Amino acid sequence: MQGQGKMIIIIGLVLVLVGLLISYGSKIPFLGKLPGDFLVKRENFTFYFPLATSLLLSLFISLIMYFLRK
Repeated sequence: MQGQGKMIIIIGLVLVLVGLLISYGSKIPFLGKLPGDFLVKRENFTFYFPLATSLLLSLFISLIMYFLRK
């Protein structure tokens, strides 16, 4: 039962972090505007692919999960 309790706490913390990111993500100055993020604008078409932001967030989440497992 202790393992399940830890998992529920971790899932709750992740949900809180995602909620904060959604709520206040636009106020983080560099998020979505890194040099590796692609933005293509045409007359009737806009394509945005946040490659560098995705890699940075993946690294951050991986580090958090690594330290929680120890």
